[in-house]
Amino acid sequence: MAKAKSGHNTVQIVEQLVRPVVEGMGLSLWDVRFEKEGPDWFLRVYIDKPGGLDIDTCEDATRAINPVIDEADPIDQSYYLEVGSPGLGRRLTREEHFEVLKGQKVAARLIRPDEAGRRELEGILTGCADGVVTLETSEGPVQFARTAASFVKLCDDEDLF
Repeated sequence: MAKAKSGHNTVQIVEQLVRPVVEGMGLSLWDVRFEKEGPDWFLRVYIDKPGGLDIDTCEDATRAINPVIDEADPIDQSYYLEVGSPGLGRRLTREEHFEVLKGQKVAARLIRPDEAGRRELEGILTGCADGVVTLETSEGPVQFARTAASFVKLCDDEDLF
């Protein structure tokens, strides 16, 4: 297998490698991130299942994923593998995330203020079509381009920003 040349390529390659393993265990692959923190690199594989995860499931997934990645060896530098739940504050990064979490409370931070001067939004996710996210807020419906947000994440009342 070819070595990844960038973090984005690494994520795509690892996702292709681990998706069948994760789904074969009855889990869903939420996200893959390859991130540098200080001097270290972290390959983070976020998994999920209905009803939530426990530590044993994460451990089993790690044991299943690790040899697949080791055999393919798509990453040049050393890194730490972390497999876990995306958690309550999970970020919505893919179209399917918006579909699965429709009707849930989310928070969004816009890169630049919208026409009403808002950068931080919260509300019920009512849809995402053609790259436009729609929230039902206390002020009524609000729409913004997915690319205009630095993040959109699932939240509860205590965990907005």
